[in-house]
Amino acid sequence: MGVSSNRVEASSDAADHETTIKISIESIPSMGIHTVCLPPKKTTFQKLKHRLSEIFFPDDPLHQFKNQTCFRRLVLGLQYFFPIFQWGSNYSFSLLRSDVISGLTIASLAIPQGISYAKLANLPPIVGLYSSFVPPLIYSVLGSSRHLGVGPVSIASLVMGTMLSETVSFSEDPITYLKLSFAATFVAGLFQASLGLLRLGFIIDFLSKATLTGFMAGAAVIVSLQQLKGLLGIVHFTKKMQIIPVMSSVFEHTEEEGIAVGRTFASLQNYQVDGNKEMVAIGVMNMAGSCSSCFVATGSFSRSAVNYNAGAKTAVSNIVMAGAVLVTLLFLMPLFYYTPNVILGAIIISAVIGLIDYQAAFRLWKVDKLDFLACLCSFFGVLFISVQMGLAVAVGVSVVKILLHVTRPNTVVLGNIPGTQIYQNLGRYGEASRVPSFLILAIESPIYFANSTYLQERILRWVREEEERIKANKESTMKCILLDMTAVTAIDTSGIDTISELRKTLAKRSLQLVLVNPVGNVMEKLHRSKILESFRSNGLYLTVGEAIADISSLWKAQP
Repeated sequence: MGVSSNRVEASSDAADHETTIKISIESIPSMGIHTVCLPPKKTTFQKLKHRLSEIFFPDDPLHQFKNQTCFRRLVLGLQYFFPIFQWGSNYSFSLLRSDVISGLTIASLAIPQGISYAKLANLPPIVGLYSSFVPPLIYSVLGSSRHLGVGPVSIASLVMGTMLSETVSFSEDPITYLKLSFAATFVAGLFQASLGLLRLGFIIDFLSKATLTGFMAGAAVIVSLQQLKGLLGIVHFTKKMQIIPVMSSVFEHTEEEGIAVGRTFASLQNYQVDGNKEMVAIGVMNMAGSCSSCFVATGSFSRSAVNYNAGAKTAVSNIVMAGAVLVTLLFLMPLFYYTPNVILGAIIISAVIGLIDYQAAFRLWKVDKLDFLACLCSFFGVLFISVQMGLAVAVGVSVVKILLHVTRPNTVVLGNIPGTQIYQNLGRYGEASRVPSFLILAIESPIYFANSTYLQERILRWVREEEERIKANKESTMKCILLDMTAVTAIDTSGIDTISELRKTLAKRSLQLVLVNPVGNVMEKLHRSKILESFRSNGLYLTVGEAIADISSLWKAQP
């Protein structure tokens, strides 16, 4: 049943050139009224169990163990915790051929990168090679990605080197510096593994793509500028990690000869993997690596891209790469001892320059200006303050963005699309029309203590603005406010109190507040709080259309 489209009138407001289509209440047909039902009754334990399951186990990792024999469960358990047992049983010679080629290919990249990134972290070059040997072996057993190339990466090396250098100097106390680097690696691995085991990988989601884009771009600029020491042959160079002192060192030593060499790496293919399992694998490999003279390692953008393009099929490519690094450690290290600093600097620059994703920044500007602002804040924080503060700014901006969305949720005025029972945003749908005597509002967020006061004030402002508009256009007096709660996915006690206070405030102004379509858990809390008793029989409806039709019929029935 719908609103008759031949019973509409159009009136123009000359002040703001807004055309308002008014629907006569008489044109709204009567309809059956459906009861808003409570959700099935559950105990507190059942609710807590369901909630925790949704938080920590959204992928239901134990579903494959259901209705299985004990032996089958043992096999599935081994495959789950050690993915090598999953793909290893089907391994073939053709797969080995592809993995050997890709493993040797990424080894040719991993060896110079390992040396360069160790230098970036102010560590001896051999530590970089150790970190390209032990972690890949462990990851090949525990990791779930077929193409991820593991080893030292530029950002982690940069952050570690910067933070440790502020505590102790490698040149003055190399033993303490090494001990601190291995301890930091162990703690980082323990933290990562704990997050994975406790299913807390969702915490990483607080770092939005926008802030990470800005952070990595700023860090890439700083890292590249730091390499000017080797490229230009500057002897006295600042150890600070901000753009101004770095550029000052360059221009103050322009008399010192160099050659810049650069190349770009292929972008990494995105894979669907279990984030928690990956965190466990990377955490364990860092803990084990710290006990064997390795510093922080993780999945590398450049190595993974080369690994994928070289035709890797399984994690055996990491084993092959580790084998090649081992041969280098045993027999070829003297050949790398005299590697020129200009070569190492060029390798670092070519690796980190790909982290500057200007296309992603441009997309942020086009799609979401707030995300673009977050990107700029983290970028300039790294560039002009420090890497640590830049990372802190990135996290802070992410949290502020969340708080903005939570504390200032969106509310919209709904109107009817003529000829239908559809009610949509008046500002979005030009054909949507206001219903006389009704103000239909929709809240598009949960109602929590953090936003309840704002929502109450914003709703009262909508009411005031609607009364002013009605008075200016000499329309029918407003009698009822409908609150569409379809998008209100949760509510707390502060939200319930807000609704109660709002009803009382509107009642003093002879306005009726009606709730429409509260979802299951919201309805349950409203019912338990006894607040629904104050709304009487015509204060709760399943749809906006039913609410308007029923309340309109009650008005018509009144003398």
